[in-house]
Amino acid sequence: MLEGYRAVALTDEKGDFCARILAQMGAEVIHIYQPGENPGLNYVNEGEHCISLNLAKERGVELFKHLISRTDFLIESLEPGHLAGLGLDYKNLQHLNPALIMASITGFGQSGPYRKYRTSNLVASALGGQAYICGEPDQPPLKPPGRLGYCIAGLFAANGILIALQKRHSTGQGDYIDISIHECLAGTLDHVLVRYFYENEVASRQGSLYWNSAFRIFPCKDGYILLSLLRDWETLVGLMNASGMAGDLLEDRWKNAGERLRNLDHIIEIIEKWTRSNSVEELVQLAQLMRLPWARVATLDDVLNNPQLNYRGFFREGSDSRSGKRFRYPGSPCKMEKSPWKTGLKVVQFKDYNRQIYNRDMGLSDTELIDLTREGIV
Repeated sequence: MLEGYRAVALTDEKGDFCARILAQMGAEVIHIYQPGENPGLNYVNEGEHCISLNLAKERGVELFKHLISRTDFLIESLEPGHLAGLGLDYKNLQHLNPALIMASITGFGQSGPYRKYRTSNLVASALGGQAYICGEPDQPPLKPPGRLGYCIAGLFAANGILIALQKRHSTGQGDYIDISIHECLAGTLDHVLVRYFYENEVASRQGSLYWNSAFRIFPCKDGYILLSLLRDWETLVGLMNASGMAGDLLEDRWKNAGERLRNLDHIIEIIEKWTRSNSVEELVQLAQLMRLPWARVATLDDVLNNPQLNYRGFFREGSDSRSGKRFRYPGSPCKMEKSPWKTGLKVVQFKDYNRQIYNRDMGLSDTELIDLTREGIV
């Protein structure tokens, strides 16, 4: 999709996912690091090329401007105002390249009272409201898993770049995209804000119970299962009754959904006794035969050995650029027939791509490149 386009990345973990998406779409992504820095590139920088450049030196800024004049996309996740202090803000860069599309990914965006706050994925989760709704009702909030905030921000940034590119096709002009990770998380609170604005209801932590009580995670003999509580009620009770474990749930009053909601703790107690007497696989297979939306709560081993993921070739093989060790890693969840995402690409390291960019693209001689290296500029 982006074959023939060039992206420059001045990113850390806040913006790396966006750069990776562009690389998978076929763009040439050039990741800039400080001279002498060891980026430890692997999965998150898949398909990128690396060059070294010191923007703290005047000559380094000149070389950066030269590079940007031939660049389609610039992704950066530096502190707000940092590039402006070097004269490299979007207004100045656009004079060099009017078609440039630039995305800044920061904790709180380029404006506002929090713009200079120190941040992290956990800070974004906490201030964005996600952590508050994770956890058990009688326990403190829990952090969401992994680097969810950074991934969501990367997806929004990549979408913004593609939208700006579509506009550029008709206007010839680039655009500036200001991504706040804080806003990305607040904007993906799903039902929480909608319920508050429209129903004046404050969401609470519900542990393994889904927000509208439609689903809950239950323990089994050998693991955990997600099953539906409110839909297909008579089928669920019938399955429990076949094992002689339906208790009083056969009574007509429980056919009323409102009555079940008002006495949910009692319903859960009886269902849990039944699930604990069965294995996960028994219940999942039974549910699928009855067309019930139940699922195993997969462990890591379950995910790696999942027949559906493996049938579709989700996992790919790669190798460490330094040790040569081979490993499996997640591939692309976006399968496109005519412009497929590229996965399994090796990272091109500093030495090779420094020469390609500075010698071939910018026309510097080997002697000039040696001098720049000695001076700590590249």
